[in-house]
Amino acid sequence: MAQAKEMSTAEWELMRVVWTLHEASSSDIIMAIHGKKDWTESTIKTLLRRLVQKEVLTTRKEGRKFIYRPLIGEDDAMDQMTTEVFGRLCRMKKGRTLTKLVANTTLSQSDIKELQKTLAEKLQTAPEMVACDCIAPMSCGHCENDSVMA
Repeated sequence: MAQAKEMSTAEWELMRVVWTLHEASSSDIIMAIHGKKDWTESTIKTLLRRLVQKEVLTTRKEGRKFIYRPLIGEDDAMDQMTTEVFGRLCRMKKGRTLTKLVANTTLSQSDIKELQKTLAEKLQTAPEMVACDCIAPMSCGHCENDSVMA
C-alpha cells in the first residue's frame, strides 16, 4: 500500500491536483499548479517523478504525454497522515489538540453534527482521564500539570 506519510508538503500539493482530476497529464498538472505556486515545469516534473518512485502515483505514456493516476485515495492518505501526526503526541494532549483544530477549522453544519454524534458515542465509554504516555512521565512535568487543568 502506498504511504502518504512519505510525501512532502509540495508533493501533497500535486496529489491534491491529481485527486481532483482523478487522472491528469503532466501538462494538466503544471497548468493547475501554476495558478497556485511559482514553481518551474522542471520542479513539478521532478516532484511527479518522486511520487511515482514512492508508488503514490502511477504513470503511463499516451503518445507524447505522461498520464498520472493516484495509487492511494485522498481519504486514505489523510487518514494515514493524521494517524501519523497524532501518534507522535502525548495521549493527554490529543483532546486539547483536537479542540484547537476544530475551533480553527471551517466546518459545515453536517460536519459539526457528525462530530457531535461521534463525541456523544465516545462519551459513553470514555475514561475520566487519559494517562500520560510520555517516555519519562514522572519527570516530564507538563502532563501532570495538564491533568490538573483538564
